[in-house]
Amino acid sequence: MRVIGIAGWSGAGKTTLLTKLIPRLVERGIRLSTIKHAHHGFDVNQKGKDSHTPRMSGATEVLVSSANRWALVHELRGGAEPALDALLQKLAPVDLVIVEGFKRATYPKVEVYREAVGKPLLHPGDPGIVAIVSDRPISARVPVLSFEDIDGIIDTMLRRAVPVETAVEEIGSR
Repeated sequence: MRVIGIAGWSGAGKTTLLTKLIPRLVERGIRLSTIKHAHHGFDVNQKGKDSHTPRMSGATEVLVSSANRWALVHELRGGAEPALDALLQKLAPVDLVIVEGFKRATYPKVEVYREAVGKPLLHPGDPGIVAIVSDRPISARVPVLSFEDIDGIIDTMLRRAVPVETAVEEIGSR
């Protein structure tokens, strides 16, 4: 199992790019999972549903299962947010894990950059940035790819992804 990240400022197009990458990776026969970091509260089940009620009543974990999927919701209840290395270890084995966000963690990442967002590049100060996907030409120490070059982005990601064990060691050592 290998890991690579997609990092960038809010509004740069990380999720949009990810939705273009996933089908092409699947077409190549790559089994993948994603981890998404949210900077805000989120909910995966709806108020009034059977899965929501136990969690709102105080359950720490609620696992919902059907013939099509299962989902585990873990409520932190004031506890610390798990680190990326801990989250990576919870995933079932796949060929590739793409992490969206966790831009300050130390692991290989492709930076997504749009000038219109008005934020600086991450790459000069982050040695984990292995490539940049940009809407304009940029002078950088790493390859710069266009948003339209999906195959080039995929090839770069697959070449630069590292074994999860390596990423966990690097992230955990910080």
